[in-house]
Amino acid sequence: MSRSAEGAPDVEEDAGATRHTDATDLDASERTAATGATGPGHEDRTETHPHHAAPAVGWSTRVRQALRAPKLQYAGRTQEQIERSLLGRLQVTSIPGSRLWAWLGPALVTAFAAVLRLAYLDRPARLVFDETYYVKQAYSLLALGYEGDWNEEPDENFAAGDYSDLQTTADYVVHPSVGKWMIAAGIRLLGVDSPWGWRISAAVIGIISVFMLARIGRRLFSSTLLGCTAALFLAIDGIHIVMSRISILDIFLSFWVLAAFGALLLDRERHRRRLARAASVEIAQHGSLRDPWGPKVGVRWWLLVAGVCLGLACGVKWSGIYAVAVFGLFAVAWTISARRAVGVRLWVGAGALRDGVPAFLAMVPTAALTYVLTWLPWWLNPNSYNRQWATEVNALADVPERPWLPDWLNSWWEYHLKMWDFHNNLTSEHTYMSQPWGWLIQWRPTSFAWRSVESDAGAMDLCGAERCAGAILAVGNPIIWWGAALALVLGVWAALRRRDWRAWAILAGYLAMYVPWFAYSERTIFTFYTVAFVPFVVLALTYVIAELIGPADVPLRERRPGIWTAAVIVVLALVVSAFYWPIWSNQWVPYTFWRLHMLLPTWV
Repeated sequence: MSRSAEGAPDVEEDAGATRHTDATDLDASERTAATGATGPGHEDRTETHPHHAAPAVGWSTRVRQALRAPKLQYAGRTQEQIERSLLGRLQVTSIPGSRLWAWLGPALVTAFAAVLRLAYLDRPARLVFDETYYVKQAYSLLALGYEGDWNEEPDENFAAGDYSDLQTTADYVVHPSVGKWMIAAGIRLLGVDSPWGWRISAAVIGIISVFMLARIGRRLFSSTLLGCTAALFLAIDGIHIVMSRISILDIFLSFWVLAAFGALLLDRERHRRRLARAASVEIAQHGSLRDPWGPKVGVRWWLLVAGVCLGLACGVKWSGIYAVAVFGLFAVAWTISARRAVGVRLWVGAGALRDGVPAFLAMVPTAALTYVLTWLPWWLNPNSYNRQWATEVNALADVPERPWLPDWLNSWWEYHLKMWDFHNNLTSEHTYMSQPWGWLIQWRPTSFAWRSVESDAGAMDLCGAERCAGAILAVGNPIIWWGAALALVLGVWAALRRRDWRAWAILAGYLAMYVPWFAYSERTIFTFYTVAFVPFVVLALTYVIAELIGPADVPLRERRPGIWTAAVIVVLALVVSAFYWPIWSNQWVPYTFWRLHMLLPTWV
């Protein structure tokens, strides 16, 4: 990456009239900013002079040195120069390039993604896989105001426009209702008599996600080109395409987690800009930061936005709570490291208390309150499942549960206990169940639909062969996923060894939406759950693309091999996407053509 992309300061200008080159002024974080050597807990580190060997020190000395804030000298500098220097230490920079291209580039990639998600959206014209639950529950929310029970196997009737199988008896559902209300919005818009109405919400959310990722990647890598590259990878990935074309909950979970991540990055930048501004004013006026805790920076509104998004993510699926925990920890860690970078003497306490506590209050209670408010329709409708449990069941029990709670809250809590029990004891066998260890290489993808037509049933008319196949296989683009699996190794190394904050940010998505599944490996789980963190998968691959392209200040002849390698990766991903498009979108193809796509025996 270029120096500007990494937030490195302009050394000549920061040095001012009396240029200082020792570690008290331009320390390691400014000298090595081009490497992105920062992590969530540390934004700078002291390096020894290249011509002198570092003396041996004990672990206690190292700990004291690590906890000591850098002493910064800004004598003779103006407030603007001090602010620029602090922004460099905080690794915050303006993104180069045209503002028009910053919006037009993402819009073009999004338009391409829209074609891949909207074309033939009505295929197949029947409910597939878990659409049998969520589409019918969404329709029930519109018809009854709650999820009603359905007669056995009403899918054919539903697809034919017969909804008489819906009963007024409340159905026991195991996921909150946000995702189903989002599906219901599409049904309300386009009607329930067409698959377009069932699936349009998922498609639109998938399309918007591509645009969001372009803008997020642009901010993360300080490059519109790299942001659009990440969005292009997302646009052509099979997992994201399939989940945007099938109306189940996971694409909505992915959307809200990605939106929260974008808000978290915006908060990191805005908080650091305000901190640099406040600190520079005080240093320019008084020569140093008088308050050992540093300046106050005010309300962090983007964390409130992140909290709302995370609450809605939990309102789609409970797995969103892991994003609440991980993103919250990263917000606090970035806050603490920012205090140290600007020379705050008590940076740990200041970051944890002055900024960390307000950050927690802005994010976590907001997420919790948002989640609770998503249950308002359940509370307001007396016929909702388990709504009257406290008065009709618990009140008649020999030993009532939690009688000290109000009935409306007790019924709600009991429902959550039932949902928790279901999720932790779901161990029924399924043909396409998979283990998390294989998700990163798409070891066992999920088949959402499959039909085969022989020659005597008109195969020649369908696909021009003696046997035809029509499939929806939720398998990721192999170039993207296998490349990202290797890229993840580089990302872990960059996060731990170079302390690159961008690598840590990408790992946050894996930590939130992938790693927790290892605790549930005995459950019935599926590879398509990876759609919740596929944006971070493509960001990991884009990170490698950025490293291959190299810094802009390196001569082009030296960068050319990396640029060509990056171009080959992008082109191969596009070619493979075109090859797999028919089995992502339920096109009739010759059976032999379908078999060519089964690269691993576990894909069949």
